[in-house]
Parts: sequence; structure tokens; C-alpha cells
Amino acid sequence: MNDTPRTYDVIVIGAGPVGENLADRTQAAGLSTVIVESELVGGECSYWACMPSKALLRPVLAQADARRLPGLSHAVQGPLDAAAVLARRDEFTSHWKDDGQAGWLQSVQVDLVRGHGRLDGPRQVAVTTPDGDTVHLTARHAVAVCTGTTAALPPMPGIHDVNPWISRDATSAKKVPGRLVVVGGGVVAVEMATAWQGLGSQVTLLVRGESLLGKMEPFVGEMVTDALRGAGVDVRFGAVVSVVERDGAHGEVRVSVEGGARVSADEVLFAIGREPHTGDIGLETVGLKPGGWLPVDDTCQVTGVDGGWLYAAGDVNHRALLTHQGKYQGRIAGAVIGARAKGEPVDDAPWGAHVATADHAAVPQVVFTDPEVAAVGLSAAEAEQAGRRTKVVDYDLAQVAGASLYGDDYHGRARMVVDLDRGLLLGVTFVGPGVGELLYSATVAVAGEVPVDRLWHAVPAYPTISEIWLRLLETFRG
Repeated sequence: MNDTPRTYDVIVIGAGPVGENLADRTQAAGLSTVIVESELVGGECSYWACMPSKALLRPVLAQADARRLPGLSHAVQGPLDAAAVLARRDEFTSHWKDDGQAGWLQSVQVDLVRGHGRLDGPRQVAVTTPDGDTVHLTARHAVAVCTGTTAALPPMPGIHDVNPWISRDATSAKKVPGRLVVVGGGVVAVEMATAWQGLGSQVTLLVRGESLLGKMEPFVGEMVTDALRGAGVDVRFGAVVSVVERDGAHGEVRVSVEGGARVSADEVLFAIGREPHTGDIGLETVGLKPGGWLPVDDTCQVTGVDGGWLYAAGDVNHRALLTHQGKYQGRIAGAVIGARAKGEPVDDAPWGAHVATADHAAVPQVVFTDPEVAAVGLSAAEAEQAGRRTKVVDYDLAQVAGASLYGDDYHGRARMVVDLDRGLLLGVTFVGPGVGELLYSATVAVAGEVPVDRLWHAVPAYPTISEIWLRLLETFRG
């Protein structure tokens, strides 16, 4: 059955946090907006990524912090209550029900159509509902693709037959596997290795390259590797997986590595990257290639599509694959669509609110391992490759009074990369327990292009970890 066509000012495909933020902004601009979702309103972050993974990690990291404190360490030596941790994780995901977030859409007067949305020509979207019906939607002004990414699997014969874990399985598992092999060396790999080892698994981490978190400063990977090994994780570098086999549908998994090594486990998690979720959203109907990333300009408008009506925000445009950056892009794109619908300029909007500039030089990221990692801007190597004349300043975080209060065995390091020609920070990296909350100050310094001379007069409170700023600046000044 074909539904009567419906017309809105804006159609958003994908009701994750990016789509929600975009729809909220267009609706606030006075544009009628509908959002299309084939799974749960709230998307990957709410149910299978950010929230459940951090719910799993927080008890592990809190226990690690407590074990460093005399007077408390003796009380937290036993194993975590894994069942309680998993139950709390389930609460964080609302037990994989989206009533609350669907209700929020209704409260801001954004319509919801459940089903699989596909572009069907310029400004047209056809939605196949769970009942098999088709809803035809037309946009007066814009269609925004906010479909995100999916986990990548290697092109290995028979890989799907062994029922490997991807990130969704790792964050939603109902029990702790006795043995877990994690394939990968990026953020998902190290966070899930941290979580499941802390919850009682024996984790083996197989890394194709020679370091963890290779896009960050080299000392980041070194410190996280040492900590994982100290927690009992078997970390192996130069480990290229060649074959994966399983006994039956849910039996033992055997992972073979080039060179002859083999690891047996109860589950294997592939955390080797992400792919754009664009394979079946009708890109071919508007002249784009299915399955590819959607390149955009700084207003999140898709390039190469006539008429300026198609936008893409979040991971799907490959600018910065992070939830907070995607939400930022959603706000930008929503404001742009609203302004253009009213014939207003976008280049000189208040606060520069219509241009997504923060995806380039000031992208913040936290890796929730023990030790925690927080970084924003360029690494020293990236700054050098960009031709900047820099000074790199390092400092031992354990020497900061506020950090020493975290325990007797605090390990941490801080680095700032200074552009000597402009007197500005290009990048900042912190490693150590509790450093995630330092990141916003670093982001403000980098994004706001605060001169180093002015930072000298931003006095950190004593005794807090933020005093690291004083130590870095003292070291820089010499």
C-alpha cells in the first residue's frame, strides 16, 4: 500500500544524536521537519557505542583509581560484580527501548516515520515501513543524511559464518566471555580490551601494526600498552589475522595469525574501523555512488549534487568520526538550512554559527582507558608535516600536586605543541587518570587561538590536575 505523499520543509534520514540535533535546529528555525529511522531513535551512540561502552568502562576505571589509593586499595582487590555492571549498562541503554527519545522528538514537534528511508530523486525520500508499506516524503528545502557508519569486517572468506563480534556485540553482550580475542589497535579495540579484561575475561589483543592508537602522540600508545599488559591483557603487535574458525554456531573460536600462531577464545571482536552507512539509501538516484562517504563543504552541504538541497552531517561525511563532532555538525547544518530557507547569509552569522570550522584543527577526543587519554588539535608529527615551526613541551603529570592526590602510583604525561611564529597552541595531549576533564580547557585554547602569553595569566587552582598548564607554560618559557 502506498501512503499519501507528505511534504515537509526538511527531511532528516537517521535519528541518532546527529539527526536529532539537526532536526531540533531546523524546527527551531520554523521549518516543518520529519525524521526517518529504521532502528532506535537515539542511534548508535545511545544504544551500542558511547553510552553502553562507558557504562562498562566506568567501574573498571574507578576500581583502578581506587587501587592506587592507600587506605582504600585493600577494599577493592576483589573482582567486580559483572552482573551488576551489565545491569547498569542495560539501564544506560533504556533496555534498548527508545520511548524516551521518541517522546523528546514529539515534544519539539518533529515528526517521526519509522522505516528504511531511501533517496528517490531530488528532495524525495521513500520510506519502507516495518509493515511493508511505503511512505513518500517530499522536502521543500533540504534533505539531510545522518546515517552514520557501520563496523568494518575484513574481506576474509567465511568471516560471517563464525559470528564474530563487532562493536555492537561487545557493548551489548549479556555475559562475560571467558576468553576474548580483540583484533585492532584503535579506540574501540583498546577500550573494549580494558572493559572486558576488567570484568573478568582473558583478553588477547592482536594488532596489525607496531603500536596502539597510532594517530596520536607515540607516548600515548606506549603508556596504554604498558597499562593493558599490567592488567593482564596479552598484547601482540605485528599480528596479521589470516583465518578465523569456529566450532559450530557458538563454539570455540580459533584465530590464526600469519607466521603460524593461533589463539583460541570464546569470542572474537573485530575493531578494525568503520564504513559509511550509505550502501542502500538511494544515492544512485541523485547521481552519487552507493556505499561511499559523502563529501561536504563547511556548511555540511553535499558537494557534486545540483540544487544545493542535500546535506550530510556526522560520521557519514568522514570529517571527524566522533559523536560530539557529529552533533556539532548537526547544529551547524540545521542553522544553515534554516538561514538559507529564509534567504539569510550564512558566512557572517553571529558566532560563525553557520560554518563547521571545528572539524579541522580543534577536534577533541577522549579514550577511556586506564590511563585515560585526552587530545585536541595537531600532534607534533602532524604539525611538522604541515610545515609549522614548533616547540614541543612535555611534562610528567605525576609531578603535579593535584595528580599525586590520585594515588601513589600515578603515571601520566602531558604535551603541548606551540606554533612559534604565531605564539599559539596547535595541539595538546594528556595521558593519565582523570585527564578527560582537562580537555575542554585545551580545546578552548586551541580553537580560540589564545596566545600563549595570555594563558600565563589563566591561573589554575591548587591543588588540581589543571596545574599542569602552569608547569607546561613554565617549561615553555624556560
